Amino acid sequence: MTVRFDAVTLEWVGLATVRLEGETGAVVYTDPGPERAGVLDGSEPRDGDLILVSHGHHYDPESIRRVARDDALVVVHESIDASEGSSERPEDLPFDVERVRADESFVLGPLDLFTTPAYNDPDGPRTDDEGVPYHPDGRGCGFGITIDGVTTFWPGDTDVHGFHDTVTVDCFLPPIDGTVTMDRHEAALLAERIDPDLVVPIRYDTVPEIEADADAFVVDVARRGIPVALDE
Repeated sequence: MTVRFDAVTLEWVGLATVRLEGETGAVVYTDPGPERAGVLDGSEPRDGDLILVSHGHHYDPESIRRVARDDALVVVHESIDASEGSSERPEDLPFDVERVRADESFVLGPLDLFTTPAYNDPDGPRTDDEGVPYHPDGRGCGFGITIDGVTTFWPGDTDVHGFHDTVTVDCFLPPIDGTVTMDRHEAALLAERIDPDLVVPIRYDTVPEIEADADAFVVDVARRGIPVALDE
């Protein structure tokens, strides 16, 4: 299933992988893979003009190869190096690679992008047994991408932070698992504050560790007067 919103078609492929396509043909992928989690499921579309990778946990070179065109641009957070499953650094990929910080705005051809920090609060509940956040500050980012006049925001693997209130977007793609990111209640409250034209939750139920009640999230967001859809 895909979701059509104004000039953009959105398809949630699984985990944090989303395919966005504008009316003019630009194709963008967020965090492609990994296939071991059932994402992409062996498909190799190789149609992505722009590939966005938010942090090291979602850096999967093989999945990038599966979705990227030969002339694609791969944009990664500045902290990303070789992944746990691969010794291949982003610069080793056969694509143009651009590293970005977690608080930037820039233009890539016809596309406008911005980034936001993505991390777990060290004083919050999403830390390991030693009190270390699953996603430390400085190790990841969220992405806002404007395609054909529609701005879509994927905040990355993160808790809710005050700076999120300043984001102006049309389509909001929050994680809702609550295990290592914001949960569905926090995401619904954030959606109310951001007040987008559409909310599509992602990053849940792909693997057992991140199960969430998406239907309850939809009801919560809809009660707040915000359009919401499930791409399932």
